Amino acid sequence: MDGMLMLFEQESYAFGRFLPGFLLPGPLSYSSRTDSFITVSSSRQVESYKYQVLAFATDADGRRETVQQKLSSGKKLVVDWVLNIGEQALDICIVSFNQAVSSVFVLGERSLFCLKDNGQIRFMKKLDYSPSCFIPYCSVKEGTINTLVGSHSKMLYVYQDITLKWATQLPHVPVSVKVANLQDLKGVIVTLSDNGHLQCSYLGTDPSVFQAPRVDSKEINYEEFNAEMKELQKIIKEATKTQDILPQSEKHRDLIVTAEVSPDLDAESKAIDSEVKAEVVPSVTVKVTVQSRVTAQKPYLVVCVQAPLAVTCDRFTFSDLEPGSSETVVLSVFLKGNFPPSELEGNCVFSCNTPTGIPKVAQCKFKLPLRLICFPAQPSKSANHKITIDTNKPPISFLTIFPDFADPSEDDQANVLGFQFLTGSKITLLASKTSQRYRIQSDQLEDLWLITKELTLRLEEHFKKQNCKDFACTFSGSIPLQEYFELIDQHFELRLNAEKFRELLSERAIQFRAIERRLLTRFKDKTPAPLQHLDTLLEGTFREVIALADAAEENQANVFQAFTKLKSATHLVIMLISLWQKLNADQVAIVEATFLPLAEDTQELGWEETVDSAISFLLRTCLSKSSKEQALTLSSQLSMPKDTTRLKKNISLFCDRLAKGGRLSLSTDTATQQTAVVPGGCATIPESDLEEQAVVPGSTAVFTNHRHTAKQKSNPVRMTAICQLVLQYRENLEYLPLSCLEILIATSVRAKRAT
Repeated sequence: MDGMLMLFEQESYAFGRFLPGFLLPGPLSYSSRTDSFITVSSSRQVESYKYQVLAFATDADGRRETVQQKLSSGKKLVVDWVLNIGEQALDICIVSFNQAVSSVFVLGERSLFCLKDNGQIRFMKKLDYSPSCFIPYCSVKEGTINTLVGSHSKMLYVYQDITLKWATQLPHVPVSVKVANLQDLKGVIVTLSDNGHLQCSYLGTDPSVFQAPRVDSKEINYEEFNAEMKELQKIIKEATKTQDILPQSEKHRDLIVTAEVSPDLDAESKAIDSEVKAEVVPSVTVKVTVQSRVTAQKPYLVVCVQAPLAVTCDRFTFSDLEPGSSETVVLSVFLKGNFPPSELEGNCVFSCNTPTGIPKVAQCKFKLPLRLICFPAQPSKSANHKITIDTNKPPISFLTIFPDFADPSEDDQANVLGFQFLTGSKITLLASKTSQRYRIQSDQLEDLWLITKELTLRLEEHFKKQNCKDFACTFSGSIPLQEYFELIDQHFELRLNAEKFRELLSERAIQFRAIERRLLTRFKDKTPAPLQHLDTLLEGTFREVIALADAAEENQANVFQAFTKLKSATHLVIMLISLWQKLNADQVAIVEATFLPLAEDTQELGWEETVDSAISFLLRTCLSKSSKEQALTLSSQLSMPKDTTRLKKNISLFCDRLAKGGRLSLSTDTATQQTAVVPGGCATIPESDLEEQAVVPGSTAVFTNHRHTAKQKSNPVRMTAICQLVLQYRENLEYLPLSCLEILIATSVRAKRAT
């Protein structure tokens, strides 16, 4: 490790020599033909040292002055030859075969070099993969050398000089490869993996003793073939209609996973390392049962909840399950982070293999109680954010739909109810006494989501038990876009800070490595030189790197917390849009896929650019107002934007298009009809005056005011003028701008009317 080359004769130590310019050890090999040692230094150079130079590179002895001492110059080693290969080497192999000249093979990180004894390059081969080991061996062709090269992608390549002759797949990544003759087998390839797996294999195939029988030639009956084809197509068509990837009926499933959430919180909390600053952090028990009707090998169960929620144990491994057997596990869920989650749902995934090797997966979802993250509190009269949900039924007492939060002894809680999250924020729920409305209010927009969702779900369950099928919730207020945009800006600003921390860390790391290299150079000198405060500079740079890393880690935690708040607000906006426009389940799924495309927000692929691209696609397709918008091409590469102006503008335009009658659909036919005719029979409202007058040549969709459309239908003079104008300038239309064409049309119409 310190660059000393030690030589031993039998068991006794002979001498040792320090190699010049040494930093890290590289591969080393001995050439008996030239009696020299060949290595690759840390400066990415192939160096050759003769044994005589190594042996006599010592202090001159006055009593034994010989001619051989002239081969060396005191302590300094003289290199025989040097070749710069420009990359680190993995291995060196020196070969000498009868039909080929003696060569030195060097395997680099991306290249294979073949050198002569004097260091000149015979040939080299650039590799498009990462090699792990190699071995040259004798070739059957005179003047060539074969080479086996293993790669980290579990491949073995056979080269004849620089020509690839064969490639085969290995079951492991080889770290060493040799060619051996074992008994009657010649050319056996012996490979060793990093975990000690040794394999002997050979290239080739076993002889096939099977001979295909001779086909009797007979005439083809095309009528029978057509009848059989129709029958098979009918069977395939019926199977594709009825068959599903997962059977719908649970009684036919091989694996059944069920999760049962305890109706009450744990008497003794099982929260572990919670960051919540509350006296007691509640937990709830979840019981997961796995039933198998087939033999399940290597069964594995994973329980997932969305952070900041956590579970006491999320992974379970069982022994092999026999048909008809079951396994049950018990775990607890609690709030670990010091901020409310965006979802109160969990997911259980069970995977196993059948005896035939077929993998099987089963999963189920479970809903966590609201009491896990909040508790009853005094209602608040004032709040910064308020939303009102309208219903078509009289208001229900909160004592009925929230029995776990309301106190029956207090009559005022029938219409007013207060909630407080474990993190400290409060939410107030009010029911109108005179109208069919419910109001949810809080100081934070994102805190309204879980209470609003719980209210709508409990109202639906209540009226479902009453056999009321026409219950519906609506929203007639304004979408809180400005408050929503503030959360987007907060999240985006933290992402920008993360990028700045990343750049600063990169700069300080480069500075740290530069100082470290200079210090290593000073320490390796035989004549020490003053450090010139390099050690102080190194320590200061190290402290800056640690401080930046801590700040980047803290910012990353803030980014995750901001993303959770943004998801909660996004869920709320999606719900308000669906209640406002009375969207069906398919349309709500499109909106959710548009605004919540990511389960995890990263610096490389963030929420802002993904949502901006998805909304732009909807505005260009099903929500477009002209063929000109449909012709716009979106960027195929997602990158972090400079600001959120475009995103906020697209979200506002998205809501505006929905307000004007646009409908969400991923069908091409529906999108085309949507562009030509707006549902409901009402004309669209243009965003500007120019859009009202815009007519795109060659387009089938013309958006005008409904009053103007009626005049065009009842005024043959205008239609005749436009037709004559188009015929007159048909050769120059492509050179005229749109504004010129509008002026010409208006002038012609005036002239016709005057005439």
